[in-house]
Amino acid sequence: MNVFPKATRIGLISDTHGLLRPEAMDALQGSHLILHAGDVGSPEILANLRTIAPVVAIRGNVDTEFSASALPETEVVTAAGVVFYMLHDVEKLDLSPEAAGFSIVLSGHSHKAKQEFRGKVLYINPGSAGPRRFALPITVARIDLKAKPWHAEIIPIQP
Repeated sequence: MNVFPKATRIGLISDTHGLLRPEAMDALQGSHLILHAGDVGSPEILANLRTIAPVVAIRGNVDTEFSASALPETEVVTAAGVVFYMLHDVEKLDLSPEAAGFSIVLSGHSHKAKQEFRGKVLYINPGSAGPRRFALPITVARIDLKAKPWHAEIIPIQP
């Protein structure tokens, strides 16, 4: 488990597929922590994100090259006392987040930005920040853990 006791401004990104746009970097500025929900695509993505804040990343279904095999498939991160559960494809969730004590489930994979509460757990998909797919918008997200109820700001990226 990764613990970041003072991180309250969290940048959320997924599905970069080897492309990290300057606009995405700009949108994540000021984050105390960045969570990457998989399909990273290349190690340079994580190195560049680390110039902004510490990064926790998981492996997505396309992360078969570079050192992606070293990335875990799931991860638990505690930021400012809030427990995140990270997995790439929410359809593969095989536990009860609420029973496990998780407050937020972060996923990617669908390339569709979405957030919703299911019971007391907030599910967030920041969308895809990489190459445009399926005519969907390019997005990242931010969440301020001090602002309750929690709500991720979905940020459209205009390349």
